[in-house]
Amino acid sequence: MKKKNKKVNAAILIIGNEILSGRTQDKNISFISNWLNLKCGILVNEVRIIPDLEKVIVKSILELSKNFNYVFTTGGIGPTHDDITAQSISRAFKIKYEYHKEAFQILENYYGKSNFNDGRKKMAKMPRGSKLIYNPSSAAPGFIIKNVLSFPGVPSILNSMIENCTRYLIKGSKIHSKTINLFTVESNISKKLGLIQKKYKKFVDIGSYPFFRLGKIGVSIVTRSTSKVKLQDVKRELVKLVKLKKIQILKI
Repeated sequence: MKKKNKKVNAAILIIGNEILSGRTQDKNISFISNWLNLKCGILVNEVRIIPDLEKVIVKSILELSKNFNYVFTTGGIGPTHDDITAQSISRAFKIKYEYHKEAFQILENYYGKSNFNDGRKKMAKMPRGSKLIYNPSSAAPGFIIKNVLSFPGVPSILNSMIENCTRYLIKGSKIHSKTINLFTVESNISKKLGLIQKKYKKFVDIGSYPFFRLGKIGVSIVTRSTSKVKLQDVKRELVKLVKLKKIQILKI
């Protein structure tokens, strides 16, 4: 693992017509975001879902890789004609798209020479200079080139691979989170909550999320920060607000 850095961010790029059409429900955004936040201290600051179009992939890769420490892509590194992520990333960075020797060997060993057809060979092609993200589920590796990490779209396979990319990442400061669930409506606390957020905006992110539970309307107040001290300060402010408004706290 590389040296820890305080603020590290990432973007997630979901590539696939099947997601945009509604045919397939994405499960990777939540998993990757949680893993990066909890395990690596890396904040996900943007998510995009785009079609399997080379020009769109190229444009998104160039924009996101410039603006974020890391870009995580999912989908489009399989054996079929519409799996064009690897070649599109090669084009974006003006790097030759070619067979990766180790990836080729891994796949040939996995399938056997007689079953190692052109479609399967395609999964060994990636930008020149890529480092592999090993795949314990179905052999076909993902890869990292520059600050872009490419994974398959199948959630179970991606989940099994994610830990294998940690050695390529700079960790950020651990992000801590606290949640208070209140039986009230957002409008009852919005003004005061806004003032608290303004006071601590450099240190703590405060989110307000309505819910309906046990026949009552409520609000979950979620606070997130790299500083436990600042989280405690915000918690005290929220407790004062709860007492002032005589709001019931939901115990979970």
